[in-house]
Amino acid sequence: MTESSSPTVVRMIDYRRPDWVAETVDLVVRLEGETALIHSRVSYRRQGEAGCVLQLDGREGLITVRLDGGAQALTDGVVTPGGLALQPEGERCIVECESKLTPSDNKSLEGLYRSSGNFCTQCEAQGFRKITPFVDRPDVLATYRVRIEADRKECPQLLANGNLVDSGSLDNGRHFAVWDDPFPKPSYLFALVAGDLGMIEDRFRTQSGRDVDLRVYVPHGREERARFALESLQRSMEFDERVYGREYDLDLFMIVAVDDFNFGAMENKGLNVFNSALVFADPQTATDTDYHHIETVVGHEYFHNWSGNRVTLRDWFQLSLKEGFTVFREQTFAAERRSAAVERVNEVRLLRTAQFTEDGGPLAHPVRPPTYQKIDNFYTATVYEKGAEVVRMMATLVGREAFRRATDLYFDRHDGMAATCEDFVCAVEAASGHDLSTFRRWYDQAGTPLLQVRVGRPSPDVLELRFQQSCRETPETKNKLPFVIPVRMGLLGAAGGALPLVVASDSPIRLNEEGLLVLSEADSVLRLVVPRDERIVPSLLRDFSAPVRLDIEEPDGDLGHRLAFDTDGFNRWDAAQTLALRELNRDIEARLAGERVAPGETFLAALETALERADSDPELVAEMLVLPDESWIGEGFSTIPIDEIHESRVALRRALGERLSSLLAKRHDALSGEVYARDPAAVGRRRLRNVALALLAAADPEQGAERAWKAFEAASCMTDSIGALVVL
Repeated sequence: MTESSSPTVVRMIDYRRPDWVAETVDLVVRLEGETALIHSRVSYRRQGEAGCVLQLDGREGLITVRLDGGAQALTDGVVTPGGLALQPEGERCIVECESKLTPSDNKSLEGLYRSSGNFCTQCEAQGFRKITPFVDRPDVLATYRVRIEADRKECPQLLANGNLVDSGSLDNGRHFAVWDDPFPKPSYLFALVAGDLGMIEDRFRTQSGRDVDLRVYVPHGREERARFALESLQRSMEFDERVYGREYDLDLFMIVAVDDFNFGAMENKGLNVFNSALVFADPQTATDTDYHHIETVVGHEYFHNWSGNRVTLRDWFQLSLKEGFTVFREQTFAAERRSAAVERVNEVRLLRTAQFTEDGGPLAHPVRPPTYQKIDNFYTATVYEKGAEVVRMMATLVGREAFRRATDLYFDRHDGMAATCEDFVCAVEAASGHDLSTFRRWYDQAGTPLLQVRVGRPSPDVLELRFQQSCRETPETKNKLPFVIPVRMGLLGAAGGALPLVVASDSPIRLNEEGLLVLSEADSVLRLVVPRDERIVPSLLRDFSAPVRLDIEEPDGDLGHRLAFDTDGFNRWDAAQTLALRELNRDIEARLAGERVAPGETFLAALETALERADSDPELVAEMLVLPDESWIGEGFSTIPIDEIHESRVALRRALGERLSSLLAKRHDALSGEVYARDPAAVGRRRLRNVALALLAAADPEQGAERAWKAFEAASCMTDSIGALVVL
């Protein structure tokens, strides 16, 4: 590639505030057959030096431009490669643009396009410039007033952001709607939908007593399949008021389901647009996993109303400010809607398989990347999932009450503004009194830290833990500085009970007032006073308190002890996975040598104990009984022995089913025949029932098939149907 054709690199250090900012945007959108006529009237205010140029992004379909009423010739002096360059004379100006678009020809699905006959928009990250010329950047916030005109028969619904303030009939069977959004927003949050859609509606009463109308628009005939999404929206609104003190601000909240929507879901102010797959559900066609995904995605997009919309981004380098924070808010919501331990398990599964892999590859980048060529390439697991872990660590470090004060302060300080990741960290510092100077490295350094732990007993009544952290080189940094790593921990005694954490007087590092270990150096030593000569099993990184790889020399017996007795659900599951991997790896190595290894008693006995005590959290125990998948097993081999991995996993499932057969049959029988319900407890029992069925079939395929056929005939939902069909 020649130098002239090299893509432009955008650097965070080059940020400068815009010379001109929009204050009000008036749009008239006339939809006429296959065309859309766009008239924009934007008032701009200068904040740069006198005489500075007003640079507008985009000129697609542009017909005319007027500056303060004067027509601008579309010559070389005005037209630029990316848009327009205007020369206003005063501190304020009015720019009017006329454009003619053909939405049906727009295959990028950015800007204004048609989906199944309906008009729809997608403006994040830089789609608004495809609708009309504009200063299309997230730190330009303006109020919007939008008038839409269309044929009433073709487009009975005319929707945009904000509140509906006027509507009526026009000549020739046409009609109009006027929408006003009083809250300043960046252009990427603009939305418009026009078409022929069905609708269901309900209301939500806010904590201040306002009634908000809620509507979900879908293709005709699918209205009732969107009922769960509407109920999820109501639960999300209640949660955000109760947990984060955030009340909805408009009179109306709308969701539109679109078949051709490549973003999954989009948080446009008051008018969320979703891919249909994330809206429709009923027990006959959707599994429990589908329901949970719909609920959390609806919650995620709603939570953006504050974390992303009311407080938005200064620039796209701050993408994790809205996405990482909102993923964390979504996760706290999801933990109330199912087993909290299983929710954390699934979050960490995604983190380890997607984000750790990203951090370990050539495209590793920090949570706040310093450069980009196309911002669309940074909607990544690092920005989203690792960004959420960074927020979670701050919440862990300062405690729940201080973190709530911090989020309140952040929203109060920056409401109606474009903020940065630094602004968020500063709010946490101010509300908690914590110094997070070193913690900021999580935003600037890529890579997954490796935390090595060595456990010793220098004396009969002292347990010593030596921590050493490191991080491999990544493209932006060769010599990594130590990260701040919060370590939730506990101790288990010989009988499985929890022991108090008592720091020895000569310990080089201490626990904080909440019993949290905070590592900030490359090497650290913690000494704890423990019962003399008693077996002690440490439980580290509880609830996966930091996104690191943990390397600890832990005997099988200690893993089995944690699997059976740990009070932390995530660590119980993680111990089960680690033990299972060890069993599988031993057998794979033996098979490669032409031998076989029987499963160890520690692994089987620990899972037997867990199954006996499954009533407290059946969904978690079900996940503990699921062996690591073959791709994850293969991660431990430089040359992947595909056949041996498959054979070993099949053999271990069979052995597990045989060992637990009586318990599994008892559980399956007891849980069969339940009336279908969607509450978290019922979901957990269904999960355990189907895992039990799969293991029984692995141990005895013939009897398992008989059970599976009966289960299929009795199934009252898609989850149970699939659970039986997988066995059959």
